[in-house]
Amino acid sequence: MGKQPVRMKAVVYALSPFQQKTMSGLWKDLPTKIHHKVSENWISATLLLAPLVGTYTYVQQYKEKEKLEHRY
Repeated sequence: MGKQPVRMKAVVYALSPFQQKTMSGLWKDLPTKIHHKVSENWISATLLLAPLVGTYTYVQQYKEKEKLEHRY
């Protein structure tokens, strides 16, 4: 007795255009989630943000100094 082919139906997943809550869990209590992550990992957050803030501040001061340099 040989095998007979069986037709399979494809399963298609789609979002309804009327459904507005597709990613509501991502944005729900976002400030609380960010505060929790930062308070848990404050050392890592400091080590990440300190060089970025320092570089940005240095560049802004350098640009301002360069703008005012022609006055002297």
